[in-house]
Amino acid sequence: MTAPNQASVSDSIQAALPDSPDFLHATRASYDAMAADYTERYADHLADLPLDRALVAAFAELVRAQGSAPVADIGSGPGFVTARLNALGVPVFGVDLSPRMVALARRAHPGLRFHVGSMTSLDLPDETLGGVLALYSIIHIPDAALPTVFAEFHRVLAPGGHVLLGFQTGSDDGPLHLAERFGHEMSLDYWFRTPDRVAELLAKAGLTLHAQTIREPYEDETRQRAYLLARKPVG
Repeated sequence: MTAPNQASVSDSIQAALPDSPDFLHATRASYDAMAADYTERYADHLADLPLDRALVAAFAELVRAQGSAPVADIGSGPGFVTARLNALGVPVFGVDLSPRMVALARRAHPGLRFHVGSMTSLDLPDETLGGVLALYSIIHIPDAALPTVFAEFHRVLAPGGHVLLGFQTGSDDGPLHLAERFGHEMSLDYWFRTPDRVAELLAKAGLTLHAQTIREPYEDETRQRAYLLARKPVG
């Protein structure tokens, strides 16, 4: 399987967004506004994070062991994680809500596929992916919408497929709101959750938790990082 036609997916998402929840509009506009600065700052933030890289590599190995079905990098941003998975021998494509992020990712990685899309409604066929990677992208999904996202991950994963989530941890006490970043005005919410809460929602979506890793903040980070690895059962 290959990623859907980029133009058609982009057009369909653009057409759907007028009727989509407000948080999708706000998140897309915020990342469009800071896309260039964000990409310059985070060209490849995994380069200095050996533990995080090892977890992504383990995910890639598990996906390869299941066959040749592709991986969707959800919230792919500048595309550096998509490129890393590709270098690890995984057929992969990127999906991001921000058209400007997608454009920058295509420019930086012309040999890979990226398209505009929302994790709340993936324009992908049922049970066709070997894996779903979502690093620091579910943090912009409100609590009420997260079950829908995980249901989508379950739908598009083939039996035996894996999902790897990475997110900053925190208590379930509402979002952190940013009105400015990199000198750009925006309206962007960050939702921080405990690993146990996210694991519970994965289980309710039919995804079995296989591993959980928590690491302490590095340097200028202020929150613990959690990585959850789950699998869609076979049969």
